[in-house]
Amino acid sequence: MESRPQTSYEPSVIEEKWQKAWSELGLEQTPQDQTKPKFYALSMFPYPSGSLHMGHVRNYTITDVIARFKKMQGYRVLHPMGWDAFGLPAENAAIDRGVPPAKWTYQNIEQMKQQLKRLGLSLDWDAEVATCSPDYYKWTQWIFLQFLTAGLAYQKEAAVNWDPVDQTVLANEQVDSDGRGFRSGAIVERKLLRQWFFKITDYAEELLNDLDKLTGWPERVKLMQANWIGKSTGAYLEFPVVGSEEKIAVYTTRPDTVYGVSYVVLAPEHPLTQVVTTSDQKAAVEAFVKEISNQSELERTAEDKPKRGIPTGGKAINPFTGEEVPIWIADYVLYEYGTGAVMGVPAHDVRDFKFAKEQNLEIKVVIVPEIGADENLTAAYTEPGVLVNSGDFNGTNSVDAKKAITDYAQKQGFGQERVQYRLRDWLISRQRYWGAPIPVIHCPECGIVPVPEEDLPVILPEEVELQGRGGSPLAQLESWVNVPCPSCGTPAKRETDTMDTFVDSSWYFLRYTDAQNEEKIFDADKVSDWMPVDQYVGGIEHAILHLLYSRFFTKVLRDRGLYNFDEPFSKLLTQGMVQGLTYMNPNKGGKDKWVPSHLVDVNNPIDPQTGEPLEKVYATMSKSKGNGVAPEDVIAKYGVDTARMFILFKAPPEKDLEWDEADVEGQFRFLNRVWRLVTDYAKAGVCKQKADLEKLSKEEKDLRRAIHLAIQAITEDVQDDYQFNTAISELMKLSNALNDAKCKNSPIYAEGVKSLVIMLAPFAPHIADELWQLLGNKKTVHIENWPSFDPDALIADEITLVIQIMGKTRGSIQVPSQLDKAGLEKYARESEVAKRYIEGKEIKKVIVVPGKLVNFVLG
Repeated sequence: MESRPQTSYEPSVIEEKWQKAWSELGLEQTPQDQTKPKFYALSMFPYPSGSLHMGHVRNYTITDVIARFKKMQGYRVLHPMGWDAFGLPAENAAIDRGVPPAKWTYQNIEQMKQQLKRLGLSLDWDAEVATCSPDYYKWTQWIFLQFLTAGLAYQKEAAVNWDPVDQTVLANEQVDSDGRGFRSGAIVERKLLRQWFFKITDYAEELLNDLDKLTGWPERVKLMQANWIGKSTGAYLEFPVVGSEEKIAVYTTRPDTVYGVSYVVLAPEHPLTQVVTTSDQKAAVEAFVKEISNQSELERTAEDKPKRGIPTGGKAINPFTGEEVPIWIADYVLYEYGTGAVMGVPAHDVRDFKFAKEQNLEIKVVIVPEIGADENLTAAYTEPGVLVNSGDFNGTNSVDAKKAITDYAQKQGFGQERVQYRLRDWLISRQRYWGAPIPVIHCPECGIVPVPEEDLPVILPEEVELQGRGGSPLAQLESWVNVPCPSCGTPAKRETDTMDTFVDSSWYFLRYTDAQNEEKIFDADKVSDWMPVDQYVGGIEHAILHLLYSRFFTKVLRDRGLYNFDEPFSKLLTQGMVQGLTYMNPNKGGKDKWVPSHLVDVNNPIDPQTGEPLEKVYATMSKSKGNGVAPEDVIAKYGVDTARMFILFKAPPEKDLEWDEADVEGQFRFLNRVWRLVTDYAKAGVCKQKADLEKLSKEEKDLRRAIHLAIQAITEDVQDDYQFNTAISELMKLSNALNDAKCKNSPIYAEGVKSLVIMLAPFAPHIADELWQLLGNKKTVHIENWPSFDPDALIADEITLVIQIMGKTRGSIQVPSQLDKAGLEKYARESEVAKRYIEGKEIKKVIVVPGKLVNFVLG
C-alpha cells in the first residue's frame, strides 16, 4: 500500500501493483469472524484444459462482483476455486503425447491458476481443491463407502459402448455420430458388463418435491429437473406368456385402454426375448437383436426415425379379455426403461398406431369422444372420452376408468397402481484410468469387501501404461490388482473400475468449507456454518446432471448424519454464452461450413477455399468455429478492468453476450473518463469539509440527489437481480453528473467522487483501488463499507412540469415539488407558456397529472 499512485491510466502497471498488494494483505482469505453474517459465493469449477476462454472469464467475473459487493456490505465471504481434474482429456493426452495424466493435469492447473490470478479475482486459494489429488479423492472414496453401507451403491449388468478393435469400453462422447470409436474407427457394439450404480431412484420423490424449496433457482432449470425425474402414476400389469409360467410385466399410464391391446412389445435385450421366441423365428430374432445391439439409445428412440420390429412367434394373454396377442420385439423399447416391455394400443397411441399400420397389426377402438361416435380411425384418438368394447367398463368416462380398471386388476391379482419415475439409477463406474479408484475388493470367499477406512485413499498407481485399448488400464497392473482380502486374508482382487467424474463434482462445494482438514471430510460445525451456497453461478448445460447429482449427494450425506441442511445451493444463476462474430458458408455442411475469422477479409467476407460469399452470424465461441477471442489478448490491449466491465455491461448475466470490439473500446474510454475525473479532482485538492445539509445551494442539492439516486439504483441492481449492465449505466450517469457539476469545491462533490470510486470497486477493482489511493486513502477500497442512500436526498425541491394544450406539449416550467393538483394548475395557468395559448379562450377542462403535466382542453 506504500507504493506511489500512477499519474496516468496504465492498466498493466496498476493491475500488477494491486494484485501483489492484495496478496500481501491477505485480502482474499476467508474471515473466521462469526459475528458477521456469512455469504458463500461459488462459480462452478473448471476442467483444467490449460487455458481460460471467455466463458470462464464471464462466469468468474460475475461471481467475483457478487463476492466483492457482499464483503463491502459487511458479510464474511467464502469465495473459493478448484479443479474438476479427473477425466478423459488427460488420459487421451497421455496416449497421444506420452505424458502421464497427472503431469499433464497439474501443468494445466498451474497455467490456469496464473491466468485466474491475472483476472484479479477475490479467490481464497487456501481453500483450493483438485479432484485428482489423493487428499481429495480419499474423501470421494469415503463417500462411496457411505453409499455402500447405506445400500445405495450396488453392481449389476448394464450395456456399455464396446470397441471391438481396441477391446475397451468407450464413453458416449468417444463415439462419433456414425457410431464409430473415436480412435479405432470401428463400429461400436453394445455389450453387457457388470457396472457400479448409485441408487438415486430412492431419492426421486424428495428430489422432485424439494424443487419447490428452490425459490432462488430459474424456473427453467427446475422444470428441466422435474422432467428428467419424470414422475408418473399408472398401472403395473402382467400378461401371462402362452405355454409358459412366465409373465410379461408392463407399466402404463393409460390402463383405460387395456381392452384395446393388440400386441405386446419386448425390448430386444429383455431376458424373456429368448423364452418367448419360437423355433421358426429364432434365426430372424437373433439377427435383429444383434443388429439393434450396435445402436445407441439415441438412435433407437429418435422421434424422426422409423420404428422397427419383428414378431417372436410367441403369444401373451390379455388378462382382461383372455385373448391371445402376439409378442414382438422392437428397437424403440429399451430394457433400462420401466419394465422393458410395453403394451401396444394402436387406436389410442400415436407411435403404436404408426407401428401397427406399418406391420399390419390389429387396431381396436376402445375409447370414443361420445357413445355412438364413428369407430373408424385415420389417426390415433388420444383425447379423453367414453369406453367402448371394454366389457363391464363400457360407458365409463376414460378418466374414471383408469382407477376402476387398476382397482379391478389389483383385486384379480394381475396388476396394481404404481408410481414410476423416468429417472434411472446412476451408472458411476468407468473402465478408464484417470479417475478415483472404487474402494472395494472382490474376494472369492467374502464377495464384495469395502476397503477399510484407515486404508484410504486407494492410490491411483502411476506406473500404468496407457494405450487406449485392451480393457481397463488398471486391470493390467497385477501388482496393484492382487491383494489379500481385508476380512479373511484370502487372495483377492481390487475393483479396477474408476468413478464417473460427476461423482467428484457432486460434493466439492462441501469440501471448500474445510479444505485443509486431514482428519475428516469436513468439520460438521464449519460445513453447517457455510452451507448452503448462497449464490452458485454456472452454465445452463449443467442444469440436470451436475445439479441433480449434487442435490442427491447433499441429501444422502445429510441422512448419514453429517449435517442437517437439505439443499446445496440457495440461489442459482445460469449465465449465458459468450458469442463471437462467426463466418459461415451456407453451401457447406457440418464443421466445414465454419470459416475461422482470421482467414476472412472483413471488408470482403468470402470463403478462402471456394470464393463463395460468407454469411455473418453470432455463435458461441469455440475452436471448431474459429471465432474465439483469447482473454489474454484483450487484457494485454485494454487491461483486466476493461474486460470485466465489458462482460458485465454488454448483456444481463443470464443472456447470451455478443462480443464486440467497439463496445470493449467504449468501456476503456469510460474508465479513462473516470480516471481523469478523479485525478483532476485529486490534483485540485480533496475537500475535507463536512457538508451542512441545511445550507446547500440548488446545484449542491441536485448533485446530492444524483449521487443518492445512483447509490439506490446500483445497490438494487447488484443486490436483487444481478443486473450489472444497468448498474454500470448508473455509474456512467453519476460520472456524467460529476463532470457537469459546477460545485467542484463542495463537500457534496467530494461525497460524489468517493461514492463513485467505492461503487466502481466490485466491477473494476484495480483502477478503483488506485483512484482510492490517489484520493489520499491509506487502506484498500475493498474494505470500505458499501454506501447507503439517504431517502431525504432523493426528494427534489423542484420538478419540471410539462404544459400541454389539447394534448400537445407546448413547453415546460420549474415548479415546487410539493404542490398539490390545485397548486400545479395555478402555476400552469400563470405561466408564460400557457398564457400564449389560453388567453381569451374558453377552458373546458384541465387535466392534472401530479408530478408530470397539466393539459388544458379548450372550447
